This record gives sequence, C-alpha cells and structure tokens, in this order.
Amino acid sequence: MEKTQYIVALEIGSSKIVGAIAEKSPTGYVSVNRLEEQKLSNCVRYGCIQNVENTKNAINRILKMLSNAVDGLITDVYVGINARSVHSEATEVTRNLDASVQITDSMIDKIIRGVHDVFRGYEVIDIVPRAFYVDGSATKTPGGQFGSKIEIKLNQIVAKPNIKLNLERVMSATMKVRQYLVTPLVVGEEILKPDELSLGCMLVDIGAETTSVAIYKNNALQYLTTLPLGGRNLTLDLVNGLQIMEETAERVKKNINNPLDPAHAEDIIIDGVHSKKASEYISARMGEIIVNINRQITNAGLTNDDLRSVVLIGGGSALQGLPEKVNEVTKINVRRGSYPSTLNILDHTINKPEYIELFALLAKGAELLPEGATCLERRSYEPEGPQFAMPAGAPAAAARPQAEQEPQPQPDKKRRSIFGGFKRKLDKLLSESDIEDNDEERDE
Repeated sequence: MEKTQYIVALEIGSSKIVGAIAEKSPTGYVSVNRLEEQKLSNCVRYGCIQNVENTKNAINRILKMLSNAVDGLITDVYVGINARSVHSEATEVTRNLDASVQITDSMIDKIIRGVHDVFRGYEVIDIVPRAFYVDGSATKTPGGQFGSKIEIKLNQIVAKPNIKLNLERVMSATMKVRQYLVTPLVVGEEILKPDELSLGCMLVDIGAETTSVAIYKNNALQYLTTLPLGGRNLTLDLVNGLQIMEETAERVKKNINNPLDPAHAEDIIIDGVHSKKASEYISARMGEIIVNINRQITNAGLTNDDLRSVVLIGGGSALQGLPEKVNEVTKINVRRGSYPSTLNILDHTINKPEYIELFALLAKGAELLPEGATCLERRSYEPEGPQFAMPAGAPAAAARPQAEQEPQPQPDKKRRSIFGGFKRKLDKLLSESDIEDNDEERDE
C-alpha cells in the first residue's frame, strides 16, 4: 500500500522565517495543511543571515510547532535561497561532437554541469540553460538529434559566498537539508502561466528589504537580479519623516486607501498620522523602486515591447494601487501572482502574497521528492482498549511459556489457626445478627 508523502519547506526572509508542511496523497494530490512563522529583528539583512544563533533558534521553534501540529517527526526540509547578491551571469559553452553519435539529455546535462566559470567574489549556486544550437541551428529539443557541434547559452546563478555559507551553518545545527532551491527560479516555474513564459514576462518579488526581478522569454530565464530596496524602505521613510514608531508606520502604510496617489487621496487620521502626508512619502519611495524595476528590462538586453506581462508577488506587492502604478510606468499589463495551481491551500487565511514563495517551494518539493520518500514521519502508537477473541477457524497464537514459579514461604500454622478461628466466630455473629434483623422486619 502506497503511503502519504510529506514535504517541508523553509523560506528565510529579512523580516521573518516561514515554514510549512504539504501533504501529497498516493494519487498525487498536494495540499498545504500547516504554516508557521517567526518574526525576526536584525537577524537577517537583505536576505543574508547575520546572527546565526538567533536564526537557528527561530527555525527550531518553527520546526517544533510544525511537528507538533501534525503529530510527526520532521526528517529533512527544502530551503529557499533569495538574497541581495543573487543574480544571473550569461555565459556560453560549445562542444564538438561525433556526428555519428546521437545527442542525449544526459550528454547535455553533463556538458552543463561541467561548466566551471569563476566570478570573482561570487559562487555559482545554479545553472539554467537559455538556448540550444546544433550545428548553428536553434532548437528547443537538442536531445535526439545528430550533429558535429552543440552550443548552449546559459545563465549561471551566482551569490556572495557568505549567503550559502551562513545558511549551511544554521541548517547543520537544526535540520538536514534535502535540497537548496533558488527561490526566484522556483517561483517562476511554479506560478507563471505557459503563455507568460513563452511571450515574455517580468516576475517581481517585493520583499521587506530586497526586490528580485526575473525576466522570462521563449520559455527560459533571460535575466535575474536582486535590488536592495523593499517594503521596509517605505516604512522607514515614514518613521524618519513623520517621527513615529515603526509599528505605527506599518499600520499607516497598510491602511491608506490610495497611498500612491497623494494628489487625490482622502486625508484621514490613522494612529494620529495624516494619511495624505504619509502618502507623499510612500509614493515617492515606491516611485523610485518602480523606476529601478523598469530599468532591468534594458539591462536584460530587451525592450518593454518584448514583454507581455508583469507579475507582482511578495509582501510589498500588497500595497493598494501598485499594479496600476507599475502599468503606468512600464506600459505592460500587470497582475498580482497567486499560489501554484498544483496546490490546495486548506487554510485560506494563509493565502497571502507574502507566502507565495514558500508555496512555490512546497510545489517544487512535491515534484522533486522521490517516490516513497518523505520529509516527515508520523508518530505511531501501540493500540489500547479491550482485547477481542479470535474468530473461529483463525490460527491460535502460540502459547507463551510460563516462567517457573519460585516456591512461596508457607505461613506459620499457629498464627493461621488463631486468626482462622477468630474469623469463624466473627462470621457466625454477623450471620446471627442478620437473622434477627430480618425477623424484626417481618414483625413490623
């Protein structure tokens, strides 16, 4: 009998760590049944872990809560990588082949994995092919063809070495990692529609301190970068400009009806702050972020006409009026992203833009998890309750050998006769008393 598989994933952000469990049934149905998070303060900056000890403790708390929620034991996890220095480097590799030998997928994979370009100050964390050419002709499926030369255009995904180093330090002290996944790549694979990947799409993930921009076209990643700007920049502008606490600034930012159009915004008081004044700070900073996002299209060697859509995700994308403002600047259709269509979210209160990255990691984990493997083992208990007789005809259980009983010391005969006689006299008196009582009841 096939057993249910469990997928566990962690996403470590600048403002919080989020973990979740998904359940994959034997029929392939995947559902998210639990999510837990821990807020962070000065532990992670721009996606890079600064305080290893505090981050480790936060992850341990999340894993414990998840384990207790499903009454199981987590054995390993998928972990996302997403930080300020993560970006793509375009490279090419060419190999001469024996024209009489058919090109295979394993041959292509070996060529790609054999690329060892060195980028000073960075390490390669993933390699993604962009295009294939066999004897100079472009092809999407080189496997199965014959040719004397193959050329592969690649995007090598790189990051500062301390990004993964500190992540490994934390995880080595908490939980076995089944696989590290580059979050922007996984999100693109799991939430973008086929026509968006083919015709051109810019995926924008606005987090607390960073914004990642991934551009897809012709069903391949063309460009990836991470900007050191995010939703917290808006909050800090309110803190510094209006002289208010950060918690107050967050509430004000989330409750203004039209924060990106101060000229037409209604002025109301939120926690003692004039919303119109706050909108001026918010719109100015978000305008700067949008301009930087739009500039990445040119940096990718494309024009805005090459893209058909922009997809917004992340906690910062929840800002009211943001899709319209991005459309105004880029002149491209804009939509908000949603969780992967392959998942079922059992608790709809967690269906929020800020968790889409984690949901994408779970969906990818469900695809990668080998058949029969699991990230969590359910606890088992010995059955309790009454024992039932075996049905007729069932084979009898083997008789349990009886342990040899040791001889018990015999009680003293004299003491036994004294107490025995006393007991007989007492029983006789009680019996006589009962008879008298019954006679009195009949007389009455």
